[in-house]
Amino acid sequence: MDLLRLGLRQPDRRSCGAATLVMARMLQDEAYAGRVLAADAFSAEALAMHRRVTGVVDVTGRLQPPWPRALGTPPWATARQLAWTARTPYDVRLVPPWDRERGLAGLRAGVATGLPVALYVGSPTLPRHVVLAAAGPRDGLRAWEPSSGRLTTLDEEAFVAGRLRGLGWPVPWLVVAPTPPARRTGA
Repeated sequence: MDLLRLGLRQPDRRSCGAATLVMARMLQDEAYAGRVLAADAFSAEALAMHRRVTGVVDVTGRLQPPWPRALGTPPWATARQLAWTARTPYDVRLVPPWDRERGLAGLRAGVATGLPVALYVGSPTLPRHVVLAAAGPRDGLRAWEPSSGRLTTLDEEAFVAGRLRGLGWPVPWLVVAPTPPARRTGA
């Protein structure tokens, strides 16, 4: 079953990051996915995830900086939750407007691991939305957009130009992906 094609959607305007984290866990944990789908509990899981990732402590019990729930999911909480789900370290990497090719390379490298990768997108001045990046056909990239529940082909030229379509917002801001092995060992 292709979970990214089921049309599952975020339950409210501020839970895109949490919905992305629930979907990421469903992709990594078949038993969890089965429970969520059997109980028709995707919305409830996303709301519960939103409370956890914007709470005082993260999934590991460590304190995290305060973050207003109204602003959505903080990138560091996304990284910690994805690291817990995938059992591997994650980084938050800026997609600099002057070098989006580097951001695209980081996104490709993260997706190539086969592990979940979150992409923050937004306006030219602010990140506003979180989507889940995935491998696409013929080495391309796709993204699951949680407000519509749709799977969209990610246009790499549009990524570099800051003119993404189908993701709710046009500008890529942050990639939350597995830490590259060379950075894990300090090399």
